[in-house]
Amino acid sequence: MTLDVNLLLQAAQQVAGSQQYPKGALYLVPTPIGNLADLSLRAVHVLSLVDAVACEDTRVSGGLLRHLGLDKPLMPLHQHNEQVAALQVLKRLQDGQRVAYVSDAGTPAISDPGAHLVQAAQAAGVRVVPLSGPSSVTTALSASGDAAAHGFRFEGFLPAKGAARLTRLREALGHDHSVVLFEAPHRIEALARELAEAAPQGRVTLCRELSKQFEDIVTLPTTELSAWVAADANRQRGEFVLVVHAQPPSDAPEGLAPGVEALLSELVRHVPVKQAAALVADVVGLSRKALYDDALRLRQALGED
Repeated sequence: MTLDVNLLLQAAQQVAGSQQYPKGALYLVPTPIGNLADLSLRAVHVLSLVDAVACEDTRVSGGLLRHLGLDKPLMPLHQHNEQVAALQVLKRLQDGQRVAYVSDAGTPAISDPGAHLVQAAQAAGVRVVPLSGPSSVTTALSASGDAAAHGFRFEGFLPAKGAARLTRLREALGHDHSVVLFEAPHRIEALARELAEAAPQGRVTLCRELSKQFEDIVTLPTTELSAWVAADANRQRGEFVLVVHAQPPSDAPEGLAPGVEALLSELVRHVPVKQAAALVADVVGLSRKALYDDALRLRQALGED
C-alpha cells in the first residue's frame, strides 16, 4: 500500500498546527524504534515545518524524510562530531531558523547523541522544544510488570568488559527500583551469565526487537536467561532492552517494601496463605518461605486463622 503523503501532511497540520512553533528554536523529535506507525502526527508536522534537520545518520533520517515526502537540508550530528556540529546548528538557530534534531531511533539524548547539542542551545539562550514519542526505555518498563518497583534506574549500555562492567552492574542491582539495561547482540550471552551471578534470586524482562516484526518479550528468573538465549540462535540477534526487576538489598532491614506488603495483604484476603506467598514470590523474586511468614502474620492481623 502506497503512503498518501499529502493526506498525512494535511492530517498532521490539522491536528498539530494550532500550537505555536517559534522560530529560532531547537526541536527534539523522537523517531520510531521499529514500527514507522509510531511516528506521531506532531513529529510529522514539525519535520515539515523546520528549516533543517540535524541527525545522527543522514542515510537513516534521509530515508525517513523521503518516506514522508519531505526534502530538508540534513546536518550530521553524532557521537564523534557532536560538539563541533552543535556550533553549526547553533548558528542556524541564532539566525532565526527552526532546526529539528533526530537520532536514528527513539528519543534523542537517551543513550543517543543530543545532550551536548541541547546543552549548547540552553547556554546560548535558545529555546529547546522536546516532543514526546517512542522510547525503548518506557516501552520495556511498561511490559515488565515489575509491580514491586519504586521507580527505575536507567543504566543503558554497561562498559563493554572488565572490572568496570561488573562493578557498575553490581552497584545498580539489589535495590527497590527496576534497572533498565541496553545490550548489543554479541554481548547478550555474557550479560545473561553476569545477571545470574550478580542477582541469582532476581527476575528479568528481556525485550528483543521492540515494536518490530520479530519482537520477543519474556520475563523469567535471571538464572534461566542464559538457557533461554541459547535455545534459539535468533534470540541472539537484534536490539535488546532488559529490565531487571526490583530486589531489596541483601543488607536491608527486615520487613517488606510497602508495595510488596500491600500486594500480599490484599492476596491473603482472597486465597490461602501458602498460595499468596507463592504468587508474590514469583512476581518479586523473594523467598517463598519468608513471604509465607509475612503472609501468615497479615492473615492473623485480619483476625483469621
